[in-house]
Amino acid sequence: MPHSLILDGESLALEDLDRAAHEGVSTTLSPLAARRVDAARAVIDRAIAEDRVVYGVTTGFGKFSDVVIPHHKLEELQLNLVRSHAAGTGDPLPVPVARSLMLLRANCLAKGFSGVRRTTLECLLDLLSRDVVAVVPCQGSVGASGDLAPLAHLALTLLGEGEVFHRGQRVPTRLALEKEGLRPVTFQAKEGLALINGTQMTTAVGALALARLLRLLRAADLICALSLDALKGTDAAFDLRIHQARPHPGQLASASNLRELLKGSALRESHRACQSVQDAYALRCAPQVHGTVRDAASHARRVVETEMNAATDNPMVFAEDENGGGVLISGGNFHAAPVALTFDLLAAAVTDLASISERRTERLVNPSLSGDLPAFLVSEPGLNSGFMMIHVTAAALVSECKANSFPASVDSIPTSAGKEDHVSMGPIAARKFERNVENLEGVLAIEFLAAAQAMEFRRPLRSSPILEEACALLRTSVSAWDHDRYAAADIEAARRVIRKDLPGLLGNLL
Repeated sequence: MPHSLILDGESLALEDLDRAAHEGVSTTLSPLAARRVDAARAVIDRAIAEDRVVYGVTTGFGKFSDVVIPHHKLEELQLNLVRSHAAGTGDPLPVPVARSLMLLRANCLAKGFSGVRRTTLECLLDLLSRDVVAVVPCQGSVGASGDLAPLAHLALTLLGEGEVFHRGQRVPTRLALEKEGLRPVTFQAKEGLALINGTQMTTAVGALALARLLRLLRAADLICALSLDALKGTDAAFDLRIHQARPHPGQLASASNLRELLKGSALRESHRACQSVQDAYALRCAPQVHGTVRDAASHARRVVETEMNAATDNPMVFAEDENGGGVLISGGNFHAAPVALTFDLLAAAVTDLASISERRTERLVNPSLSGDLPAFLVSEPGLNSGFMMIHVTAAALVSECKANSFPASVDSIPTSAGKEDHVSMGPIAARKFERNVENLEGVLAIEFLAAAQAMEFRRPLRSSPILEEACALLRTSVSAWDHDRYAAADIEAARRVIRKDLPGLLGNLL
């Protein structure tokens, strides 16, 4: 069943967005939001009736903001705006991302600062509820004045133009509307502009990547613990007193998880009296590195959820002012700087997490570093290459993450004849962060495979109950590597275990 939401423009949570994106969503407008939308529309109607000159309502856009449009051409103005701005290129956004973009734009309109008619907003909600999802190209936005091109492709669907994904098929929008018994909208003054001014593509892409990262953080702690145990590492570095002396919240949480994950390991007890006192940084400093990424993600969540429930229009409609008649004020809430810089930070943070994971994989497969484990974790090395190339794949993914970590938000190319002279490049930052999260999952999957394989050479000793259960989950999809075989399938299977099986196992971790 699709996720059911009542939109009020104020209380949408990251979990709501993530679930709606992947399961579908049935949406209605809260009564308070409906009243706010109606009040804002009344301000627009009064401005037109009083023949006021208002940007985007009775004028052109960008460089043409000083061109006044006659009343009888206001509908044509909005239609021309949407059609001309639907200039995106590249692959379409995946359906979950496009669905979340639509939901975020609807939530923004529900705040009552945009000036759309309620019937127009309800048409967008109908599309969401019937799973008619706009085909939105992923490229073409510089993140100010908002994500204009992607949102214009969304707005086209309300007009019955462009394309949508409907019942698993990519079809012309008009055909999908006919099948669902829906009628296209004719935009009135301000409505086209209200639909395309905003940061919703940037936020949608980055928010879903953030939700995925938050799940991977706990998996990273588990996989690290498994690697440490397989390498006969020490848990001394996770002592609570060390981390209380430097009390970053993420560091405390990761150290706590590692202590819990290693509790009850017979393998750990088997070498407690050994002479080794310090492990390499990739093991010993895991709480510090993993924890820093956790703290970056926590900061990002606050920024993202604020943006998910923000008004990002221009001009903004304030239905209640000191004169009681409402006012329109031009500003710059469409500028995606808050989320652009945040997603750049996360792209770099994810790279660091992937990098430390790859270093642990190197220690597992390299006989110069792994102690008594066989080279590349396979019997008869030489005849078999074992995990040699699997580790190379991890290295390639980490290198790609590094290339993606140059911040997009430090770039700006003036557009619109210099009127829009500083832009955020937020969509590029969000897409690089999304790619890095995808790469991180692959790197963690490879470490998971290597750590579980290393455990095969530690038998009959057993690790902790939770780590043994994680290995058992992996072994339902990937058998132990006793001779060379097709490796790519194992990596993909480990990815699926991380995505689908580990979250239930890790429910009690921080």
